[in-house]
Amino acid sequence: MYPVEQVHDIGRRRAWVIWLVAISVYVLGVFHRSSLGVAGLMATERFDISASELATFTVLQLLVYAGMQVPNGIMLDRFGPRAMLITGTVLMTAGQFAFAFAESYPTALAARVLLGAGDAVVFTSVLRLVAAWFLVRQAPFLVQLTGQVGQLGAIAAAAPLTLALQHFGWTRTFAAASSVGLFLLVAVLVFIKNSPYRDESTAKVKMAVLLRSVRVIWGNPGTRLGMWSHFTAQFSASIFAMLWGYPFLVSGQGLSPEAASTILMAMTGWVIVSGMVLAKLVTIYPFHRSWLVVVVVIAIAATWAVVLLWPGQAPVWLLVLVALVSATGGPASMVGFELARTFTHPEALGRANGLVNIGGFIASLLVMWAIGWILDLSSGGGEATYSLDDFRLAMASQYLFWAFGIWQILRYRRKAIDHLRRLHPEGLEKLKRGEPFEHAGFHEREGV
Repeated sequence: MYPVEQVHDIGRRRAWVIWLVAISVYVLGVFHRSSLGVAGLMATERFDISASELATFTVLQLLVYAGMQVPNGIMLDRFGPRAMLITGTVLMTAGQFAFAFAESYPTALAARVLLGAGDAVVFTSVLRLVAAWFLVRQAPFLVQLTGQVGQLGAIAAAAPLTLALQHFGWTRTFAAASSVGLFLLVAVLVFIKNSPYRDESTAKVKMAVLLRSVRVIWGNPGTRLGMWSHFTAQFSASIFAMLWGYPFLVSGQGLSPEAASTILMAMTGWVIVSGMVLAKLVTIYPFHRSWLVVVVVIAIAATWAVVLLWPGQAPVWLLVLVALVSATGGPASMVGFELARTFTHPEALGRANGLVNIGGFIASLLVMWAIGWILDLSSGGGEATYSLDDFRLAMASQYLFWAFGIWQILRYRRKAIDHLRRLHPEGLEKLKRGEPFEHAGFHEREGV
């Protein structure tokens, strides 16, 4: 049972202090994750590598991030978010420090793997703290705010990091970046508590039992609804910002590098604005959360259709529009965690969020690979030979994933509603009335 002896206020000053410390670790994680974006050319010279070898850094880090989600979710529920934030901060600090002094490609890859493993535990740990320390009606706003504030790390990894690399060089810049983790480690040790309850709401059971419980949590239609929402909404923004947006805008659409970089930076600002709007809508219309995701995805697909069907190169205003609408998929994917929270007992939230978080990153990896494969097949050469028609064909591959994802969202929305009707009818009525609902607890019929 969830602990009943409460020793700290929920949603008050202490909760906000804990959230601020935890979100600082997440911002640092996003910074480390994004730092290679502006250091790519310097990395090719330092390690004497090709463009494809440079891309391996990003792909490998995403693979590690996705692959760690279920193990991290199990450990999060067993040991609590405080222990996992400590672990993540230590791993990220060690990884970035090793990256600063790496002089060979294999060493640099190993450092990024270490960094990716640390980054992988942070986000779900922050969400677990939000669920424990804030009221149910506050959670949707805090979940969105967590995702959007984290983007400050990507902004810091753009212009400020570029200036630092130019003035201080590779080793001193990345070594200084790693040192920030030491200060945040102290803050986590001093301020973070797992929950406002005396026993801190960790699952006091053996790891083997927790591992077997993943099947039950995955069998819950609410978990799958959250995962497919994350899968369907996130990938377009990720592949555009992390890999293919810049080549598409410069090589395909003929924009200058400066204009393309400005559009990519504008995406980050729009994520914050659209995230606040979605947070409000999710709070007002909890029963229609998955429909909000579907509407956003359809808007992204429709905007891309206009760009891809436009005769010749699209006007700048349309390219800005497709970038911003695609960026809205990031906040929309966060709704997946809110859906999982509704269907999951707090003690199992780490495992549920880990399963949800896998969705978007698997989709991003698959779409990144599909676009690259189609571009190479269509152009017959490297990036310099990519034409607008090549990009049109490659970017159209997104529609397969959007269509499949929407079908799964609608399928599991129906299953999730039936699930609540059978087991938690009072919760279903609350959601229809626009009221928050917190899961009452698991039993053997929670799976499908």
